[in-house]
Amino acid sequence: MSTGCPTCGKPVDPAFRPFCSKRCADVDLQRWLSDRYVVPGGEGDDENPLSEDIHRE
Repeated sequence: MSTGCPTCGKPVDPAFRPFCSKRCADVDLQRWLSDRYVVPGGEGDDENPLSEDIHRE
């Protein structure tokens, strides 16, 4: 099964896999950095679980 570049849909270049070019890889990175992509999480996932351990000490 072969899929296209997730940014533009063109055939994937093995050198930039899973993208077709450095440009599309950079576009994808910029989307992550500007919060256009988010990983869904449950309620309360905003808190750092390690911070509770630090405060207990």
